[in-house]
Amino acid sequence: MVALAFSWPPEAYLWFKTLHIVGVVVWFAGLFYLVRLFIYHREAEELEPHLVAPFQEQYALMERRLANIITTPGMVVAVTMAAGLLMLQPGWLHQGWLHAKLGFVAALLGYHWFCYRLMGQLQRGECQWSPKQLRALNELPTLLLVIVVMLVVFKNQFPTGAATWFVVALVVFMAASIQFYARWRRLRAERLVSTAP
Repeated sequence: MVALAFSWPPEAYLWFKTLHIVGVVVWFAGLFYLVRLFIYHREAEELEPHLVAPFQEQYALMERRLANIITTPGMVVAVTMAAGLLMLQPGWLHQGWLHAKLGFVAALLGYHWFCYRLMGQLQRGECQWSPKQLRALNELPTLLLVIVVMLVVFKNQFPTGAATWFVVALVVFMAASIQFYARWRRLRAERLVSTAP
């Protein structure tokens, strides 16, 4: 009996890697914007009463389309192509950096699922998260992205020196800056409303 052996073409690794990177970019673009829509959805409650429902309906539609047409397909492509890479490079499964990366990817998958949960709550009018809390939540994928990219680039030589802490501080500074800017913008709008004739 003749056993059929399958061998991947030499360029398969490059195709899997290319499509994995494209999937990751699309997935993160969706994750970054999805929670931003959640913030706008909650802030719509502060509009004139006759505008609240139309704005919230529009945000709900945008959230569903973004999640189902961009974010989730990007995640599926990223994860599927990663599985393809692991089939071609099974030795990676024995390396610590990949175990750490897979742990952070599992956290991202949990974040993705949690976004769907929040989206359902928003559409039912049951979301208890404030716009401020949602802004803080929106920073989590940025931190996870930085960690995952560093693991992929540095692998088993993950840096723990001053440069690493500088990058971590930079990410925290960016997140805090976004929070402070949002607060400043909200306070300025409140001042303008209170001083209007």
